[in-house]
Amino acid sequence: METSRNEFLWRKAKKRAAFKVHLRTYALVIGGLWIIYGLTTQQQWGHHSYPWPIWPMFGWGIGLLSHYLSAYGNYNPKQSVEIEYEKLLREEK
Repeated sequence: METSRNEFLWRKAKKRAAFKVHLRTYALVIGGLWIIYGLTTQQQWGHHSYPWPIWPMFGWGIGLLSHYLSAYGNYNPKQSVEIEYEKLLREEK
């Protein structure tokens, strides 16, 4: 006995699973960049230089935030269309 799947919820579940993969990748890569920064600046210079990993962390973090909002936000396109339709009906009267 097959149950019909709610397509909106299925797409939402796929987005959330993809976000979790994105988050893990972000953590590993950014963590690796900070390790490289820490190892290279202490061995070569004896002191910390400009923290360059902050830039990829910030830039990629914006994309990660956008992905989070897409996966976990309360945006429902069907509901948005219905709200706009109701507004248009009220304006027409």
